[in-house]
Amino acid sequence: MLDALVIDDNRSLADLMCMMLNTLGISGRPAYGSRSGLLALEHQAPDVVFLDINMPGIDGFEVLSYIRRSPGCEHVPVIVVTSDDQLETIEHAREMGAATCIIKPVTVDLLESSLKDVGLL
Repeated sequence: MLDALVIDDNRSLADLMCMMLNTLGISGRPAYGSRSGLLALEHQAPDVVFLDINMPGIDGFEVLSYIRRSPGCEHVPVIVVTSDDQLETIEHAREMGAATCIIKPVTVDLLESSLKDVGLL
């Protein structure tokens, strides 16, 4: 079973995304915010990361940068999940190494298609 780490400061959304991933047969584990996400990454590299960009303190771009330079995590696909639909934000995320982006609101279909995009389904 694939292991997905969902990093989002919105607890309800992180939990909902994990439930949606579970319906796809993927083990979703939430990390509520950047710091929790960074700690989770230190303990176990997931098969995929769903990463919110707009978080207080350490934003998603900083987390993405950390993932890309961390041994064991540098090749983990990162799917950015954001409410910011500005082309500049999406391009910046891709330049930093995001595999693809999802614009909120998140649905099971969006999760499934993003996982197909990165070759995990």
